[in-house]
Amino acid sequence: MIQLIAGRKGKGKTKQLLDKVNAEIKTVSGNITYLDKSTKHMFELNNRVRLINVTEYMVSDADEFIGFVSGIISQDHDLEQMYFDSFLKIACLEGQDIEPTVKKLEMISEKFGVQFVISVSLDEHELPESLKSNVLIAL
Repeated sequence: MIQLIAGRKGKGKTKQLLDKVNAEIKTVSGNITYLDKSTKHMFELNNRVRLINVTEYMVSDADEFIGFVSGIISQDHDLEQMYFDSFLKIACLEGQDIEPTVKKLEMISEKFGVQFVISVSLDEHELPESLKSNVLIAL
């Protein structure tokens, strides 16, 4: 399953994402990973959440991002949820169509049973029609 938190920069998407991950850690039995463009929010996350700074791993396009995510999943069979902050930046999708990448993530989610919660710096009306049903929060 894929859930989107949509809204322009500065609308509070990261706070919503952090609140959600910190609430979920209390109820999930498996692991949670949080991908971001820095370690800035390290101390706002529960210490059971694994924070990964994607920029340290030289991901340079959306296909490499999908490979990166797949690698994380392949190494953690207890992984239940992944949170992506600054999705357009970490997935190298700024100014590009996000639909193909989100569809690949959806296939990965179904195959491996990992839920994705994605913060995307687009207003809900800017999202492709096929993704609007995935919007959890629109700011």
